[in-house]
Amino acid sequence: MLHKTKFVLAVCLLSTVAYAEQPSDREAFMQADQQNWRTVFHDEGTSDWQEKWFLDGEVGTVSNDENGMTLTAGPEFRNDAHHMVLWTKDSFAGDVKIEFEYTRLDEENRAVNILFIQATGSGEGPHAKDIREWQELRKVPAMRTYFNNMHLYHISYAAFTNDGLATSSYLRARRYMPGQGLRGTDLKPEYESETLFEPGVPHKVTVIKTDRDLHMRVENADEAFYGHFRNTEFPVVMEGRIGIRHMFTRSSQYKNFTISVPE
Repeated sequence: MLHKTKFVLAVCLLSTVAYAEQPSDREAFMQADQQNWRTVFHDEGTSDWQEKWFLDGEVGTVSNDENGMTLTAGPEFRNDAHHMVLWTKDSFAGDVKIEFEYTRLDEENRAVNILFIQATGSGEGPHAKDIREWQELRKVPAMRTYFNNMHLYHISYAAFTNDGLATSSYLRARRYMPGQGLRGTDLKPEYESETLFEPGVPHKVTVIKTDRDLHMRVENADEAFYGHFRNTEFPVVMEGRIGIRHMFTRSSQYKNFTISVPE
């Protein structure tokens, strides 16, 4: 079920906001953030991306300049070869805090951006636990290759349905279960917005992953959203690489991508 409501920014009241905030979402985020965090990965986005990342897909592009790192998927809608996924070379275990500055460059009302959290392969057939060992199988980064063969948490953001009729974006989380498909993998609740992730507007995104919880904060100059996705039935996700997925036609800029773990 989609939820919409009003909420209070720390420093001012907002007359209209888009994302629904469960009463305890902000408090839950703050509690999860109270532990001492140690930075283990940081990329300003201004240097060569290949130093810290590797890319699935042969059509999408990654570039760096003084403004950050730009990911641009291929232009052909519904062409799986035009998706892209950028992965950290490093792997991360246990609780993680992921932070980045995000600016949407496209004006699409279709397709999604996804944050992949702690991805490992299923271990079945060629899909080894270390996903880099079967990167060749992801030259065409079709979505099914990921949800059928990887364990991970997934958060869609600045996301739209593919029918082109959307007037708002959504935030949705999943726990991939290899061989199950996407049906039944969503983590509740789901949120919807008519104002966040507008093109050209800088946002600060923070995600804190614990065993069964994904806490999220999204901020821009006008509003702040807190969300809390809960894994109530699937096995926990404990380790793996972090990835950024852009479906065909989507383009965004990233800065100061940081991953931290508890002290």
